[in-house]
Amino acid sequence: MIKINENIRYLRKKKGWTQEKFSSKIGIKRSLVGAYEEGRSDPRLNNLLKMCEVFSISLDNILRKDVSKLNVGNYLDDDSQKVKVLSITVDSEGDENIELINQKVSAGYTNSYSDFEFIENLPKFQLPFLHFSGTHRAFEIKGDSMLPLTSGSIVIGKYIESIDFIRDGKTYIILTKDEGIVYKRIESQEKSLLLISDNKNYDPYKVNNTDVIEIWEAIAFFSLDLPRPDSEYNSLKADINNLYSNLDQLKNKL
Repeated sequence: MIKINENIRYLRKKKGWTQEKFSSKIGIKRSLVGAYEEGRSDPRLNNLLKMCEVFSISLDNILRKDVSKLNVGNYLDDDSQKVKVLSITVDSEGDENIELINQKVSAGYTNSYSDFEFIENLPKFQLPFLHFSGTHRAFEIKGDSMLPLTSGSIVIGKYIESIDFIRDGKTYIILTKDEGIVYKRIESQEKSLLLISDNKNYDPYKVNNTDVIEIWEAIAFFSLDLPRPDSEYNSLKADINNLYSNLDQLKNKL
């Protein structure tokens, strides 16, 4: 017989949350979390639904299945045998850290995004103004497809639990099976996402919803390249476009 108290305890610990931290996320007292986990009390439906939201798990799974034996899978997959549990780290006060995925470890993240030991060893920091506003992660972007953000800029992303929460035209960091980590502007389409670069020299392309592993909404960025005057930026953009044009002409001659 599946015991819901064991599922709650397992999922909380998998997240790396203290009982105090977990209780603050679903708006109940810490003592009530203890009662749930010890089997002294059963959670009401409204509290169960809040748990399902923060754990990104279905009500059926948390009530009827031993979640410790389920495979960690794609949270956009409709397969009820899979559950997505996001690995995070916390500081000594129980507050979530912001883990940094730099270019050096980006390839490893594609394969180890759900490995707690991998996540635990990442560089981490905190930003006071993001306190209690969700789970965040920082990604170092590369390339010039999203100019004026230059290669090496750090984009802070907020974890998005469902593809339904994507807002067309906004920028997101997405992790996919084939592409790895990419930072693009997104438009939702039927059973797919259209990924659009701000640099028009790059063509938009589609990824299937089932290929998406994680989605992070871009909310801030850090860069060592200070903003240039518009005239200087436009001149740089024109130079880059001319370079691409010259390369195309050279290819045609070969």
